[in-house]
Amino acid sequence: MSLEDFEKELKQRPMRQMPPEWRAEILTAAKTVAASGMSPASVERPSVLSIIQSRLSAILWPHPKAWAGLAAVWGAILLLNFATGDRPETVAHKTSPSPEMMAVWKEQERTLVKLVEPFDQLPAVPTKRAVPRPRSERQSTTALA
Repeated sequence: MSLEDFEKELKQRPMRQMPPEWRAEILTAAKTVAASGMSPASVERPSVLSIIQSRLSAILWPHPKAWAGLAAVWGAILLLNFATGDRPETVAHKTSPSPEMMAVWKEQERTLVKLVEPFDQLPAVPTKRAVPRPRSERQSTTALA
């Protein structure tokens, strides 16, 4: 349907009347604004929440259900993380290491200290320098007579 066809169809339809309640409400609001001397733009300012909501809806407009689902999944993940998370400070206070474990840890520490210590290096044996050789693979041939 082209734009001209649409306009023709609209011209053929009868004009409907506005409900009288609406007309009275609109006229009352206009008279109030005119009597107060304020401009219509300053009468009703959008709230901060409505501004944030309109900005978010503009950002999330292409797929709002997908974004809402993603937010719900992240919320569930965070909830499970906090609900099942171990508290390190409470776990540390509940258990004390046994003497056997302390002995094993000290032995591991001694082994680690041995491994980390610098060791005495033996002086390196100097290698012999290679005598330069001819670079071609061709061997010289001599004729014997």
